[in-house]
Formats: sequence, C-alpha cells, structure tokens
Amino acid sequence: MASTNTNQKKAVIVVTPYSTGCCVALEMQRRGYVIVALWINGFAEEMKTHVPLSCIKELKYVCEIEEQQTLQLTLEEIKRRTNDANLEVVACLAGGEAGVDVADVVSEAMGLLSNGTLVVDDEILNRRDKKVQQELLRSAGMRSVRQSGSDKFEDVEQFLRTESYPIVLKPTESAGSDGVKLCPSYEEAKDHFHQLMSSQLVNGGDCGMVLCQEFLRGKEYVVDHVSLDGVHKTMMVWVYDKRERNGSAFVYFGCVPIEADSEEANLIIPYVRKTLDVLGVKNGPSHGEVIITESGPCLVEMNCRANGGDGAWQPLARGLTPGGYSQVEATADAYLNPDKFLTFPDKPGRLIGQGVEVCLVSYGKGTVNRTPGFDVLKKLPSCIHFESGVTIGSTVDLTTDLITCVGSVIVYHEDPAIVEDDLHFIRYLENMNGLFVFEEVEEQEQNEKVVTIADATVSSQVAKDTTVALQKTEEIEKETADNRFPDAPFLQKTISLRKTVDLDTVLDHSNGDGPPTMIRTVSLQKTTGHRFPSSGPSMLRTLSIQKEQQKHN
Repeated sequence: MASTNTNQKKAVIVVTPYSTGCCVALEMQRRGYVIVALWINGFAEEMKTHVPLSCIKELKYVCEIEEQQTLQLTLEEIKRRTNDANLEVVACLAGGEAGVDVADVVSEAMGLLSNGTLVVDDEILNRRDKKVQQELLRSAGMRSVRQSGSDKFEDVEQFLRTESYPIVLKPTESAGSDGVKLCPSYEEAKDHFHQLMSSQLVNGGDCGMVLCQEFLRGKEYVVDHVSLDGVHKTMMVWVYDKRERNGSAFVYFGCVPIEADSEEANLIIPYVRKTLDVLGVKNGPSHGEVIITESGPCLVEMNCRANGGDGAWQPLARGLTPGGYSQVEATADAYLNPDKFLTFPDKPGRLIGQGVEVCLVSYGKGTVNRTPGFDVLKKLPSCIHFESGVTIGSTVDLTTDLITCVGSVIVYHEDPAIVEDDLHFIRYLENMNGLFVFEEVEEQEQNEKVVTIADATVSSQVAKDTTVALQKTEEIEKETADNRFPDAPFLQKTISLRKTVDLDTVLDHSNGDGPPTMIRTVSLQKTTGHRFPSSGPSMLRTLSIQKEQQKHN
C-alpha cells in the first residue's frame, strides 16, 4: 500500500488500541503520524474506551475500522478507508493482547514490519496461546510448565487428579490475570473449569479453552523487550509483588524494577530471548513473565505486545533508565525510525534513583461518593504519576486481580528513604480504607461498628460529622521482608471513612507546614493488633480538618 503521493499523510494502524497501546499510539502521533484504529470482531465495547488518563485528551484516531469476516475483506476495507482519507499506511501493530493475532496477519499481508504467521511443521499456530507457548518451549528442550488444556473437562480430568495441588487454572488467551485462579483442590478446580467455559473474557469473546498448570513456586519476574529483525533489546526487568488478599492468591501490589545486570536478570534475560526466538517474535514489543524455580527460569507466559498497566510505568522507566527512554519510545523507533532503535544499548545501564509502580488495592466495595485518598496520593513527595479509572459514581469491588486494581501510583525519587516512607503511607491509606468514601447503605452491611471521635480540640459539629467505621477483618500474615515493598502498619480492624470533612487539596508550597493534605493529625491509640515498622510514617491517622490556626481566625 506504499505510495509516492507526497500529499498523503503517513498512518499507523493500531489493532485494538487500549491500555499501553494507546501510549504507543500517542508517541507515534506526536511524531507526526496519524493513527488508524482497527477493532477486532467481538472486542468489548467498554474496552474501546479504555484509554489511559495520560492519553485521553490528546490521542485522536483519523478513522476507525471494524474487522471484517475474512482477512481479504478486512484488507479491502482498510484500503478503501485509507484511500478515502488519503493515507499511506507505514506500520501495523497490536495495541493490546486482544489485537496480537490480527496485527500479525494484517501486517504480514500488507508487507509491513511483522512477526507474521507462526508455522511449525507445516501447522499454523497461535503464538499468544499459553498452551502452545509451553509446548513449543518443551519441544525446544527448555524448562516449561506441566499442563493440560482443553475445552472439555474429561480431557483434563486425569491431570487434575494426579497433579500436586494447588493448581493454576486460566483461559488460554486471557490478559491482565483475567480468569486466573489458584485452586487448592480437585473440586474447586473442576468448578472453576466449568465457570471459565461459561464465562466471557474481559476483552470480549468466550473462553475457548481452559489451561490447567502446575503451580510454580518462586518470585515472578518480568522482562520487557523491543525487537527489530530478530535483535532483542531489553528495556526493563521487574519483579512482581503479588500477595494473598481478599480471598485471592494473585493480588498485584506492584512492580519493582531491578538492575539488568543483577544475578536474577542475567539468568532470565537469555531465557526470555530464547523464548522469543522459539515463538518467532522478531519485531515489536514483548512482555515476558518468568518464575525462577529450583530448576531454573520457567515461562509463565509471553505477551507479544507492550507491558500493560495503562503505561503508568512509562515515566518511571524513563526516569530510571540512563538515556531517558522506555519500551514505548523504543517501540515507536522500531517501527518508524530503525536507525535510532539500533543506537539503544543491549540492555539498560545502572538505574538512576529509586522507584516503584504501586498497584492500589481496595479492601472496601460500593459506589464511590468521593475519592479523598486520591488527592492525598498525588501530593506525596515521590509521586510522579497517578492513574485510576475510578471516578465519582464508579462501582468498586474488592481487589482480587489486576483487573479489579483501583489505580496505580508511580513513585520515584533520588532519595530511597523518601520512596520508602511514601510506600508505607500508601499501604497504610489502603488498609484504613482511606482511598474512597462510599455512598451510604441501609444498615451497615459488613457488621461495622460506628464510633465518633471525641476530641476536645475539635468543634462539636465536626465531631458529629466525622465518624470512623471499624470493620473487622482477618489479620494478614506477615509478608516476607525483602524491603522491596515495606509493609504499612496493618490494622486488624480496618478503618473505613464513612463521613469526613472535605479535603483541602490546594497545594501551598510557601508555608512550609509539610504535606498540604496532612493539615492536622488525630491520633488513635495503638492496639495490640497494629504492626508499626520502626521506619514507618509517624502519623497514626490523619483527618483533613481545617488548620488549627485557620479555625481560630
């Protein structure tokens, strides 16, 4: 579809642009290219509006095209629409997990940079199918997961009866931990299998097959690459912080960057690059998840697209990486400026400063009336980016996976002590249910005991309007102490803000009184159920009440 017409605008087709795919599209748009959105059949309408806050005001699509019933009809529709708009298509890539398959075949058919169709022994395979990935690794003599997958329960029953528990069940083509569950028994595994087969995936479409896998014990790492003509360049290496919360075994608490020359990275980077070769991934971004087991690295899954999480990690990666680049910029260069891509190092140098991508966990649920915690988080000294799709009127549920994560905070600072203090405070705010104020419900559904704070220095009206709901929760076992994610003081009784005075969110840099949202501190006595790390925040509980001096004026 190349043309010599100099009046044509150069265009990039992004298949199902959502999450970080929008960040990549915006980077290309800022370089003077127009963006064509190609939506695949069955893609959820709600997901089409899944645009990160960092992109929503600026990213524009010159046209939007729907996938047709066949590849040929889709190519004809692309040609018709782009000709009408006087566009020259110069690249086509996936804008999210759901778009990988179509992006591969469309880009190949159009003669553009592509990973193309994966053909092994004259058989066309789906490289994003998690079952296929493990089978190909096993054939290549690499460590892979013991597994069994099918759309019929009788095909996996023997595996479920003989494999050691717990066992992981997941859809073969899920994204963002959608449908992933750690099942402790045969009965629960059987129930979850049938539940998945009757469910719709978050990106749209039915679950075609369920994968049952051995449970890999060990830390889970992420290696982000961008490739060009089979040359793989490491963008960042991360380690997941996943914990058991809210009845789920896989709640994301965040992602911690590690040095690319660390012992762990030197072990997993070669493994991930070999995995990319086995899967035929020669071009574009990838996001590989690996667990280091007792027998070495083992693939969890390879995502043939950019790291997700709405690209909230992008400013963190740029700040940490010498040269100030991330997977987003490198992806744009691989497709649009290959000479620039070749100047990137094989892997990033020593990281600059310290930072973490924090996934926000909700311990409460309901319809959101206010988001006071968001205003507080944005004022933290190390907060460089905040991202959340939760707004007034949103329905929030308990966080049980990446999909029910209620937002992310990117913390970065040259002083590690400041990052550590802010991490303590973020976890403390979550534990006391300080992120949201939910709409009132009839009778406290969760057996809450409402008490009024008695403080002689607070006006009687404020004392009446300010309440704290103490919700009983099970005490959470102590986390492993690797100091990557220092625990905040966990409250055995979770504090839930039901009524509170309005937050003073005006940032005042001149008065030197400290963080503006911490106007005045009301201390609640410690209980034996509290765990306060010695390095944790000094505040026990903060209420946003008018400054004392302002009250007296």
